Amino acid sequence: MMKNRQHIKWGFLFFFLPVVLWLFLLIVLPHIELLRLSFTKANTGKFTLDNYMAFFKEPIYWLTFVRTAGYSIIVTFLVMVISLPVSFYISKIVKERMTGVLMILILVPFWVSELIRVYGWMILLRESGVLNQFFVSIGLFKEPVEMLYNDITMIMGLVYTSMLFMVVPVIGVMDDLDNSLIEAAYDLGASKISIWRTIIIPHCASGLVNGGIIVFMLVLGSYLTPNLMGGKNSLWFTEQIYNQIILYFNWNQGAAFGFLLLALSSLIIWVLLKLTRQNLKEVVT
Repeated sequence: MMKNRQHIKWGFLFFFLPVVLWLFLLIVLPHIELLRLSFTKANTGKFTLDNYMAFFKEPIYWLTFVRTAGYSIIVTFLVMVISLPVSFYISKIVKERMTGVLMILILVPFWVSELIRVYGWMILLRESGVLNQFFVSIGLFKEPVEMLYNDITMIMGLVYTSMLFMVVPVIGVMDDLDNSLIEAAYDLGASKISIWRTIIIPHCASGLVNGGIIVFMLVLGSYLTPNLMGGKNSLWFTEQIYNQIILYFNWNQGAAFGFLLLALSSLIIWVLLKLTRQNLKEVVT
């Protein structure tokens, strides 16, 4: 018995220790150093709050964050609206053998990097792209139109790149929904809108909130899609962090902006959970 316990203990340490080291060295330790930098003045190392106060003193910084958070909420809402019928179709309508095929079709685009997926959209939407050539050839457009580098295409790209992270948790909770409840409501004369409003959406609330938190945080912290599809006028907050660190070599200011992004996004999620009367512990478990 003692040998078995020692064997389990050493086996546990063998697999657990690399995970702890990986988390500590690549996540915890760098964040501790960035936190220290955010409270120190560049070149002097003295303690200061100026890096954080710059966010509130300069309108360009906090207005950019407000814009980023607003668009992130819009994208999250659009992803929810699209994911509900998609998840319902996969989970409840198609035959069981087709469910796996459809899930693979959803997963396949995410097997390539976000950069490649965004470039794919750019090839379609640019002035010399596939869509412009098609519309000109059928006479819909007299000349090519620039479809890229605006807020609409940026939102479309963000919805596309984050869809999977909403569909998967919604399908997970929708699978547990008893089909007889929907059938009984339909037999009693309930409309499709009533069934969605009173049965399906309340049952999927935990999956929607779970996926919503993931999508919101991913979109808020996105850099490639807003920068490439939104163009130079995208004004995304992550670009402010990038500029401070890469262009201006001001790691202290960039670190402060990074932690402000984390704190403010967490505050927004907390407020939204309170408004929707959802419990974070119940959602993530």
